Amino acid sequence: MPLFWKPYKSDVTSFIEELKARKPTLEAEQRAGRALLWDREQDRQAQAGWREAKVPQQPYVYQTQR
Repeated sequence: MPLFWKPYKSDVTSFIEELKARKPTLEAEQRAGRALLWDREQDRQAQAGWREAKVPQQPYVYQTQR
């Protein structure tokens, strides 16, 4: 190992670190955006109804039924 060896840092890692340094609120904004779409309470009754109403798909979708 050379005397002045420094660990490798990819361009992507450098970019993300620089972005976080320029905009410190980035992670909080990402969490808030995620909460809008994904972090919600699930309606179990509605999910059960959707599962029951699901129609099985034909093996070949474009074939007409006889």
